[in-house]
Amino acid sequence: MHTNLLALFAALPFLVPAPRPERPNILWITCEDISLNLGCFGDDYAVTPNLDRLASQGVRYNNAFATIGVCAPARSTIITGMYPPSIGTQHMRCTGKLPKGVKLFPAYLRAAGYYCTNRSKTDYNLRAPAGTWDASSRKAHWRKRKPGQPFFSVVNFTSCHESQIRLPEKRYKRRTKDFTKAELHDPAKAPIPPYHPDTPEVRKDWARYADMITFMDKQVGKLLAELEADGLADDTIVIFYSDHGAGMPRSKRWLYDSSLRVPMIARFPEKYKDLAPGPAGSETDRLVSFVDLAPTVLSLAGVTVPAHMQGKAFLGEQSKEPRKWIYGFRDRMDSRYDMLRCVSDGRYEYIRNYLPHVPWAQYISYMYQMPTMQVWQRLHDEGKLDSVQDRFFHAKPTEELYDTQTDPHEVINLAGDPAHAQRLAAMRKELRAWMERIVDLGFLPEADLRTRFGNEPPFDAVRDGSHAYPLRKLMAAADISCRRDPKQLPELIELLGADDPGIRYWATVGCTALGTKAKPAEDRLLALLEDGSPDVRIGAADALCKLGNVNAALPVLRAALADANEWVRLRAINVIDGLDARARTLRAEIRAAKKDKNHYVVRVATKALQDLDH
Repeated sequence: MHTNLLALFAALPFLVPAPRPERPNILWITCEDISLNLGCFGDDYAVTPNLDRLASQGVRYNNAFATIGVCAPARSTIITGMYPPSIGTQHMRCTGKLPKGVKLFPAYLRAAGYYCTNRSKTDYNLRAPAGTWDASSRKAHWRKRKPGQPFFSVVNFTSCHESQIRLPEKRYKRRTKDFTKAELHDPAKAPIPPYHPDTPEVRKDWARYADMITFMDKQVGKLLAELEADGLADDTIVIFYSDHGAGMPRSKRWLYDSSLRVPMIARFPEKYKDLAPGPAGSETDRLVSFVDLAPTVLSLAGVTVPAHMQGKAFLGEQSKEPRKWIYGFRDRMDSRYDMLRCVSDGRYEYIRNYLPHVPWAQYISYMYQMPTMQVWQRLHDEGKLDSVQDRFFHAKPTEELYDTQTDPHEVINLAGDPAHAQRLAAMRKELRAWMERIVDLGFLPEADLRTRFGNEPPFDAVRDGSHAYPLRKLMAAADISCRRDPKQLPELIELLGADDPGIRYWATVGCTALGTKAKPAEDRLLALLEDGSPDVRIGAADALCKLGNVNAALPVLRAALADANEWVRLRAINVIDGLDARARTLRAEIRAAKKDKNHYVVRVATKALQDLDH
């Protein structure tokens, strides 16, 4: 009898579950610059059958968020599992220093036996140490692993990047030559957000954007077919997401939902279905941040999540309780300085602008290559925009609060609404607590950030006590500065004499924001033109220019253009660019700056010369 039972079980293997491989393959399929513009996320304009099919086989994440609406700092978050403002990699295209003992997360997978490939973008705001990837190139592929070796592979598609929206006509037609009529998007039917003017140029850009997403969808389909052909689909967890939101102006580079909220889909084969957050075709509203991606992959692979990671695993045995908040940041964007922080619970979003006097539409040369941005600027210059569309060209409020459920385009600021005062206060408190918790390094000017801590990684320096970083005092100074309240000018004047140069810098920013209302501070600002900190000297010069005392400021700005620190030079040329014709006596120095080693300095110098010539 016993023998017969054994024979029966042997003949009916489906009665006895087969042992599940302990370590799944993991395939990340990433794309660039798209928001929830997929059919499976409810976009009726989208043509994305392959990703829609993937969603029907997997789980859709409705609340997945990047930490910033631009690639390099977002990727810095992903590759470290840490917030860039905590390690000093928050600026767009910089080279930060990894904290001591920290590795980029693929290195932990490799140490556990995974074959790790990246095809092919890095762009981490960090130099990837040797040993991060087994292969990182356009030819990197899971097929080169050892027999039976589990793999973690990233395949990144750039075909829907911002730059692809404005492809020359010949390249666009070549890209879409195999499209059916139904796959080409009609500009007349393109959904236009209320902050954009409804013009042929804008409609064309939004239609092209949708076309590029369709092309990317085809690439995803081919990759998934490749995985299937290799016989690996049943052993591989597939996760798809975009590196941040839409590549269109006012989405990309900012902290709105159109900038941070991204499509994410996770598909689990049958043998790993117990790891899935729901059945095939389902969705989840769990909040997910990019800082959670690294610990989640390690958790799925059975690798211990290092204690330094600031994210929470949301899948696998090391999954943590769902987060209540996601956080975001924006600092220098290409050649222009700004500073914003945000917090969201998935519905309400709070944004704090630390440089509110700086308009949204700072001239970023790359952004202004987009036809939408060009026509938007022209219509502003001609006074032909409505109040919602025109807002982008003016100073920002200190605080923004939006209900993204009732106001998905975030054009109705609730920060001044008494009905939301309690929520505003709670979210303001939560944002501040996060900045203190991660020890936000963004309160230092970039030049100071790169020099204050010597050769020590900033993350370690502000924690081991080896260097001064009075974060709470810096935050308090920044809070006064960004309020633009003339009644607080006496406090700003007092802060102009603070011991820490970072605090003195914020006091100069506050005077700049007040413009002519800072006149009582003029004598103190004149004295700071000889300050030991170049950031303070430039800040004082900027404030004096706003007071009309350009002659006193020009020698400081001229000297700063020759400073050994590239970020001092960039800050100086930004101030000079705002002077227009008043900078004529610096023409020779501006022309010389067009040969600077820092290409961002070159871009602003080019713009400054154009303004002088016109």
